[in-house]
Amino acid sequence: MNAAPEEPLVFMYRLKPGMGAEYDRAHRAVWPEILALLDAAGIYDYRIWRRGDLVVSSMRTVKGFDYASRVTATSEVQARWTASLAHVFEQISDEDGTPLWLDLVFAHRPQEEPGR
Repeated sequence: MNAAPEEPLVFMYRLKPGMGAEYDRAHRAVWPEILALLDAAGIYDYRIWRRGDLVVSSMRTVKGFDYASRVTATSEVQARWTASLAHVFEQISDEDGTPLWLDLVFAHRPQEEPGR
C-alpha cells in the first residue's frame, strides 16, 4: 500500500496473550535512535492504541509509505528494535508479509469546524 503523503495509514498487530504490559513498557521508553529514524523516514503523527492483545497504529508520512518503508527497512536500528520486541507479537503481517492494514469504511467530516 502506498498511501499518498499526508494520508493516514492504519494497521494492527496481535500480541501474544499477556504481553500487553511489556509492549507498553517498551513504548514508554522508545529509543531516541528510533525516534530519529521515524523523523528521517518522514513518519509523523504516529499513534498506537492497545486493547488487550490487539494493537492498532496509525501514522502519516511526508513522502508516502513506500519511501518511509524503504528508509526503515534498511536501518540497523529498526532491525534491533523489531528483534527486541519479536517475542511479544503473535501476528504483525499476513502470510505474504503484508502489514495488517485496516481499510477505511466510513468517514464523516463536518462542513464547518466545531466551535465556529
